[in-house]
Amino acid sequence: MIKEYLTIEEIAGPLVLVGEVEGVKYEELVELEMPGGEVRRGRVLECRGDKALVQLFESATGINIQQTRVRFLGKGLEIGVSMDMLGRIFDGLGHPIDKGPNIIPEKRLNIAGNPINPYARDYPLEFIQTGISSIDGLNTLVRGQKLPIFSGFGLPHIELAAQIARQATVLQKVGADLCVCSDKQETEDRTSDPESSSEKFAVVFGAMGITFEDANYFITDFKRTGAIERAVLFMNLADDPAIERIATPRVALTAAEYLAFEQGMHVLVILIDMTNYCEALREISAARKEVPGRRGYPGYLYTDLSTLYERAGRIKGKNGSITLIPVLSMPEDDKTHPIPDLTGYITEGQIILDRNLYRKGCYPSINVLPSLSRLRDKGVGAGKTREDHAGLANQLFAAYARGKQAEELKVILGETALSDADKAFLRFSTGFEDRFVTQGINENRTITETLNIGWELLRLLPRQELKRVKDEYIDKYMGN
Repeated sequence: MIKEYLTIEEIAGPLVLVGEVEGVKYEELVELEMPGGEVRRGRVLECRGDKALVQLFESATGINIQQTRVRFLGKGLEIGVSMDMLGRIFDGLGHPIDKGPNIIPEKRLNIAGNPINPYARDYPLEFIQTGISSIDGLNTLVRGQKLPIFSGFGLPHIELAAQIARQATVLQKVGADLCVCSDKQETEDRTSDPESSSEKFAVVFGAMGITFEDANYFITDFKRTGAIERAVLFMNLADDPAIERIATPRVALTAAEYLAFEQGMHVLVILIDMTNYCEALREISAARKEVPGRRGYPGYLYTDLSTLYERAGRIKGKNGSITLIPVLSMPEDDKTHPIPDLTGYITEGQIILDRNLYRKGCYPSINVLPSLSRLRDKGVGAGKTREDHAGLANQLFAAYARGKQAEELKVILGETALSDADKAFLRFSTGFEDRFVTQGINENRTITETLNIGWELLRLLPRQELKRVKDEYIDKYMGN
C-alpha cells in the first residue's frame, strides 16, 4: 500500500526534505502531487531516520509545502525494453521524443543494473572495425572492451563519435576468410571471397548535457546515413535537470544489456560527454553538502564511474556483448584531471585527440603516441584482421615516434644537421599524419585499406630500418 505524506519540511533548489516517513529506500521513485493536480517526479537521494531527501527531475518552482502530497512508489527508476527500441530516439529517462508511439515493453528493467561478475566474464577477443585508421590500425577496438576517447573543448569529438556510431561493424570469420558484417553493408576482404554472416550488431548512443545544436547534428546524421535503423538514441540536453543527466548513462546501458544478453546482439555503447555527467554528480554532491574530494568532485567519483564502465563486456555462455566508448572533454586538455585520470584506471586504454593536429587541419586529430588499446593484440592477427597487423602497427608506431623526435631536432639544429635516416623518418612522420591519421569525415576505410596505407608509408624508409616486421611480410605486402 502506497502512503501519502503532507510532511514536506524544506525545499532547497531541486532538493525536497520530507519528514515523518517510514520504509523509504535509497533511489526509490517519488511523486509529488500539487494542489492543482500536477505531478512531478523525483527520487530519493538519502534516507536517515524518519527523514528522506528527494531530488526532483523537474523544477521545484511552485511547490506548496503545506498542500503538496508526496508518494514513495516502492521501486527504482525503470525503463521498458523491447526490440522496438531500435530506430527510436528517447530523452534521458527513456521517454520517446521522436513523435513516434510509446514502446510496448516486453519487460521493465531497473536502470541501476549490476557490474558483470568477474568470474562470469569472457575475455574480449574479436575485432570491431570503426573505419578510422588511427583506431583500427594502431589502437584496435575489441568486442567487449572499454575504450574511452579523451578530447578537449573545441576538438572534433562530436563528429568522431557520430562517425564511429554509423560506421562500426563486426569483422566476422567465415571458414578461413574474413568479412565485415553489419545490418547495412557487407564489405569483403580484398584477398578472399567469404560467405555472408548473420551477426546482429546495434549501437546505443547516450548523450549527456549536450546542446540542442549537437543533439540535432547527431539525430540528423543518423537519419541521413540510415544508421538510425540499428541504433537507440538517448538524448539529455544541457537545460535538462542534473538528476536526469545522472540517469541517462544507466538507462542507455540497461537498454544495451537487454539487446546484448537477452537478444544476443553485439552492442556498441557510446556515451558523450562524461565530463557533463561528472559535473552533474558534483552539483548534486554540493547540494547534499558532502565533503568534496579533488577539485570539488565527490570522493566516490571513482566508484560511481566504475558502476557504469564495468557493465560492459562479454559473459560466458551468452552470444551478445557490450563494447563501451565513453567520450569526455578534458578541462584545459589536462590528462591528470580527476575525470580522465579515474576513467583511465577503470578502462582498457584511451584514444587521445590532439589540439596541435587539429590546428594543422588533421581530422580526426588522434595522437597515436599517447593513445593506447591494451587489448589490441588480442583482437588482431591471422583469422581476426590480417597476419601482418601486429608487426605493422608496432613498426608504424616506432617510425612515427622517431619522426617526431627528428622534427624536434630540426627545430633546434636545423634540417642540415639531420642524418639521412632522420630525414627519411621526418618525411614518414609528415606522410603518416597526412595519409594515415587524416581522413574524411565520411570516409569509411576497411581494415585492409588501413593496413595497405601503412605499408605504402613504410616505403619512405630504408628497408634496414624496418626491424619490427618479418621479412616475409615485407616481401609479401611491400615488395622490394
